[in-house]
This record gives sequence, C-alpha cells and structure tokens, in this order.
Amino acid sequence: MTASLRWLGVLLLVGSACVGLGADGGIALRDGKRETVGTNGVVAAAHPLAAQAGLEILRRGGNAVDAAVATALTLGVVEPNASGIGGGGFAIVYMAAEKRAWVVDFRETAPAKARPDTYQSKDRQHAKERSSATGFQAVAVPGELRGLELLHRKFGSRQWADLFQSAIHCAEAGITVSETLSRIVSDEFDRMQNAPALPWLQNNFFKDGLPVQAGDTVRNPELAVTLRKIAGGGADVFYRGEIAAAITSEFERKGKGWITKEDLAAYQAVLREPIEGNYRGYTIVTLPPPSSGGLTLIELLNILEGYDLARLGQNSADYLHRVIEAQKLVFADRARFMADPAFAKVPVSGLLNKKYAAERRGLIDLQHSRKAGPGTPSKYESGSTTSFSVADRNGNLVSITQTINHFMGAGVVPEGTGILLNDEMDDFDLEPASLNSPAAGKRPLSSIAPIVMLKDGKPFLTAGTPGANRIITAMANLVINVVDFQQELGPAIVAPRFHNGNVTQTDFESRFAPEALKALEALGHKINIKGEFDFYFGGAQGVMLLPGGRLLGGADPRRDGAVAGY
Repeated sequence: MTASLRWLGVLLLVGSACVGLGADGGIALRDGKRETVGTNGVVAAAHPLAAQAGLEILRRGGNAVDAAVATALTLGVVEPNASGIGGGGFAIVYMAAEKRAWVVDFRETAPAKARPDTYQSKDRQHAKERSSATGFQAVAVPGELRGLELLHRKFGSRQWADLFQSAIHCAEAGITVSETLSRIVSDEFDRMQNAPALPWLQNNFFKDGLPVQAGDTVRNPELAVTLRKIAGGGADVFYRGEIAAAITSEFERKGKGWITKEDLAAYQAVLREPIEGNYRGYTIVTLPPPSSGGLTLIELLNILEGYDLARLGQNSADYLHRVIEAQKLVFADRARFMADPAFAKVPVSGLLNKKYAAERRGLIDLQHSRKAGPGTPSKYESGSTTSFSVADRNGNLVSITQTINHFMGAGVVPEGTGILLNDEMDDFDLEPASLNSPAAGKRPLSSIAPIVMLKDGKPFLTAGTPGANRIITAMANLVINVVDFQQELGPAIVAPRFHNGNVTQTDFESRFAPEALKALEALGHKINIKGEFDFYFGGAQGVMLLPGGRLLGGADPRRDGAVAGY
C-alpha cells in the first residue's frame, strides 16, 4: 500500500463557519495531495464543505446522484466565485444497474433578444470592458436548477428538499473565506467596480472597501431564503414563479429586458447520449456537443495514442513537444468545427475517427514547433467553473462540471435573491459569421469534459475539472498519467500541467525541469511560466474504483479541493 493510502482516516483540518468534517472526511497531505479511500461512498469536490454535504447524503442512504445534487447546491454557496444556481453546466452519470451512461446538458442558453451581431467589442481585450462579460447583456438563461431537477427526477432516490439543507445552512451561517477565495476576490476587484451589483458585492465580498481576507466570514442570507423556496416548490419557482419574477423585474428595471419571463419559462435541460473513445484499451465516456470538451479530448488522445509516451518519459522534452503539437492541432479543429449542434452540423464521427487522428499526427514535425490549422474530418464521417465527482457503494458514478463562467459571473444579482448570475454570453464568438456566434436559444460552446473511464467494460474512474479550454488538456494529462505512466489518482492530479490552445506560447506550471523547457525553446516553442500550483489550470476532482470494492477519491490542491468518504 502506498504512503498516501496509509493516511486513510487522518483528519482534514479546514476552518468552517457552517459545518465541521469528521475524522473520515478526507486528508490533506503536506506534499499537496488530497486523497481518501472509502467502501460505501466517496465525494471529491472543490471545497471540503461541499464534499461533506454529499457524503452526508450518502450516509443517509442516498445514491451518487442524490449526493451530487447536494454537492452542487452547496458548491454554489461555499465557492460562490465559480458556480451557483445562476449558472449552468453538464453532468455525466453512470448507473451500474443499467451498465450505461447518460449526459445531462444544463448549459445556459442565449435569450430571445440575442443576435449574431449583438456585441461590437471584439477588439477589447479585458473582460471588464466587454458587454458580453460584465453587466446585464452578459447573462445567459441559467440552466443549473433544471439540470439538477432532471438528474434527480430520472436517477435520484431521496426527497428533493433533503438535498438543499447543507446549502441553506451554509448560506445562513456563512463560510470562512479561504486563501483561494480571498485571492480570487482580490483579482476580480477592478472588474467588479464596473458591475451592476457593486453594492451587493461590496456588502458580501468587501470589508472596509477592500476585498475580504482569509479568515473573514461571508454570509448570504438572501440566497438561503431563495434556496428554501426552491426546496419547497421545485425548480419551477426559479423558472416560472417567484424567483423568475424577481429576475425578470431586475432586467426590466436595469437591464433593458435582456432576459424575459418567456426566456426563463422556455428553458429545458437536455438528456443526451454520451460519446465514446478508446485509449489503449480503456473506454472514455464523455460529453457530446455543445460541449467541445469531450470531442476535443478524445481527438487529442487518439493523436497521442500513436506515440509510446511511456518510453519517452513523463514530462521529458520529447514527450512535451509531441503533446503540445497535438494540442495545437485539436484546438484548430475545435475553433473551426464545433458549435451547438442544434444550429450547426458538427462532424462528430469524423473528429472521433482514428484514421483522421493518424492523418493529423502525420503533420507533427518532431524537430520543430509549427503553427496548426484545421483538418478535414468530414471525409471520415459516418451515419470555467467547478467540478466534482461522486461514487457510491453500488458502483454508480457522477461527475459534474458547473460554472458561472468568469469568476464572479456577470456581476449581476437580482434584488433580494442572493443569486450571482453567469456571464456565459462571453463564451459565444463575438464575430457574427462564426458557427459559435450568438442566436436566440443557442447554447454557447463549452470546453467542459467530465469523464467516466471503463476498463474491461467495468467502471474504473470518473473525473472532471474546471479551467476554460485548459479543461481539455488537463483531462488528457490526467488520463495519460493514469494509463501511460501508471500513476495513482492523487499523483496524477497533482502532476504539473501545461497547455497550448493553438496560440504562440505554451503555459507551464513552474515545476517542470528547466532542461526540458530549454530543449523545447530550441525546437521553437515559446514558454510562459505560471505558478507552482496555479488555479489557472483548474482543479481536478475524481474517484477511482480499486479492487475489493474500495473507492479512492482524489482532490486538487490548486484550489480548495477536498475529499470525503466512508
């Protein structure tokens, strides 16, 4: 047994204003790894209080879906900068009894007033200057509650209202500000000066005119009232009832009616078939469009499958060069071909095709860094954010990635609701001719890519991460670390990350060997060094199924990741 597993049962010491963690709630190791093992259930989430909320539901007899709903709701309270009921996301669910997976798409949609030429500010570089990123016109119709409702209705077992209790309690009692939340509020300080909800933000996240500091307490009693109403009346309260009226009233008074009661009433979450890929004998089950994440992830793995990565060596210059060049190729395809499939034909089977991947692999120059353009997948055709993972004793798996897009969303909070609304309109391309330009009812392209991995047809791993388009490369690295380099889940998550979204430079965490980076520069790569454990690269959370019915949870030290299990 590895040293990390011998730490099972060590207390996770986390300050909290709303709930404490038990001795079996997980561990935080000095080297940054966060792991726990359980036999009955495990929750890995971006905040310890959210992980504990899901665990309590499992303890009370709920299944993985029940725990996921409770975790999602609590995350929106304890990690308010990243997600909440004012946003949306995607879930992948594997139900052991049926031996199959489903995708629940609760991505936000553009309101009826959206047009391809709505935004004229493409040349503005900063989010605080874009009307698509800050303010009323940045808000897309939220989808989270309809998504959680669909998950619960189809797969859950506990009462809907039971799943809200932790979130309500945390909103009322408050949370202790972590170093991560303090840093994010400080980073977003300037952008929030331009936000419509500046007074609310100042009241909740500022203290004496300055961003809250680690150790301060943040409460949201208005959100507690809102959640209590939804717990009692269901998602319709948000989309057709009292909360809908509060949201649309805010937009009528201050936002020129950008979102209407008809927009909210019309929103529907969608149950979709997942897509599948195969990487070295492991089946990867993930999201279809309108998320580009799953499709791009599988294309990237298909290209890299043609190399003996284990022989090249983890994070060697030869390894890094091949992966970076493959990243450029798949992001070129992403930009050219992917959009909401209700509005554009996406060549899904062509992009998934291994022969197409081999064609793309043939473009990689092993001696030089090159620019990449899109390929022609059609000839192979046939007939941001937070993330968490849950596994229960019956082998059911859930991974959800949910988001309000930029930290602190659009800076819009409808009066009296405590709901921080998303700025997902900024995920559309502001160029009117793009496949991903805004249109009424359209879902913006996403990079979200939670996965379920199967080994010999049996569940092996579920995982996901936030991080905008870094999601795709982070998930690929996680899969490669586990499969090619035979790493356990904790080390696979902690391993240093790098990313190139088909731009002129590659971003690296500072833990890579200097000699490897120098070798890359000699091949023509431009290097940009980020922090040691930089939250730019997201925060992966996962659960791996071990022999003997054990469940290994792993959480990411880049944010406030934690695991809870029993």
